[in-house]
Amino acid sequence: MAAEDPGSAALYRLMAWLSPSYPVGAFSYSGGLEWAVEAGDVNDETSLRRWLAMVVAEGSGFCDAVLFVHAHRSAATADDDALRTVAELAAALAPSKERFLETTAQGQAFVEATQTAWACATLERLSAVWRGPVAYPVAVGVAAAGHGIAIEPALLAFLHAVTANLISAGLRLIPLGQSDGQRILAALEGVVATTAQRALGASLDDIGSATVRADLASLRHETQYTRLFRS
Repeated sequence: MAAEDPGSAALYRLMAWLSPSYPVGAFSYSGGLEWAVEAGDVNDETSLRRWLAMVVAEGSGFCDAVLFVHAHRSAATADDDALRTVAELAAALAPSKERFLETTAQGQAFVEATQTAWACATLERLSAVWRGPVAYPVAVGVAAAGHGIAIEPALLAFLHAVTANLISAGLRLIPLGQSDGQRILAALEGVVATTAQRALGASLDDIGSATVRADLASLRHETQYTRLFRS
């Protein structure tokens, strides 16, 4: 997928917002991957790559990408009703208590950090039209729109960051080396690009998951005896 050139200012902000150092606490979540490792579903480089390919293309990755797209478009066009709808739907769609915590805690942290350093009217508008918990893809999408960052590069950067964070969790859990992680990230480049392209043409009604095992993993992680991650 050929994305528009985001420009130096936009690129700088995307790199800052989606860096592992941005204070949203992404490093503390595994999206249920910790249980998958304990259960033996994921135990090496190949199984981690396959698990993440499904999560990104057919699970939470695709769902979050669609929410990101509609949040960005709603904010960019100042459509308050559409923005409220996507924010409410994003909060309601989390399949487990821990996934809800994962997306809303990161979403709120992102809003607070971004309003402190890169305040924009669209985030203020989001707070005005939706008083409930803000999901992470909605927060990032609204901020990107508010700063005039084109939707395609912003979405690719978001999906890359989510994928890289899950790979990092897998490296620590299995464990694997950094070179293994980079091979996985390279192998998933096409999956990320294809998922972004699908999301750009999807409606909110197209949101859906085919990763039942991953959803079960997020549910069972709540009662896992030994845990390194919050989800």
